[in-house]
Amino acid sequence: QVQLVESGGGLVQAGGSLRLSCAASGHTFSMYYMGWFRLAPGKEREFVATISGSGGYSYYTDSVKGRFTISRDNAKNTVYLQMNNLKPEDTAVYYCAGKLGSYSLRAGNYDYWGQGTQVTVSS
Repeated sequence: QVQLVESGGGLVQAGGSLRLSCAASGHTFSMYYMGWFRLAPGKEREFVATISGSGGYSYYTDSVKGRFTISRDNAKNTVYLQMNNLKPEDTAVYYCAGKLGSYSLRAGNYDYWGQGTQVTVSS
């Protein structure tokens, strides 16, 4: 069982930055692919980024490429999402998620989820 707790959300002006953190319980964190997803009002849950267990592979949805960076510190059981040049359309609840095996862009393939953290970007 893995428990995930996100933090770092908040209100920021367009063009600003935030760093989200997701702390995981358990001793096998490095075995998990970790992902960030977001849910905006009136929209379906959207894949944002994923990172391999070693941190050597990452993948992003097109709308955040060049602005967001996913990283992890396995010694701290934590995955991060650095978000720069934020836009109003980035406003959403951001969730981290974990899964064993290969990477996936599909939320349904992730086994463990955090409670979410709100990110609001004002124009």
